[in-house]
Amino acid sequence: MYWKSLDDFLAMGGYGLYVWGSFGMVVLVLAAELWALRQRRKALASEIDE
Repeated sequence: MYWKSLDDFLAMGGYGLYVWGSFGMVVLVLAAELWALRQRRKALASEIDE
């Protein structure tokens, strides 16, 4: 696809809110998963050290 401007790219043919919202949710969920994994790893490491 070819967009004439950055605004056209961001609008995604009228579906920009859905597209960028979906990307945002994926980033949020991945960040939450990484945080949860880090917390579980810390808990396991402290359990092993006891």
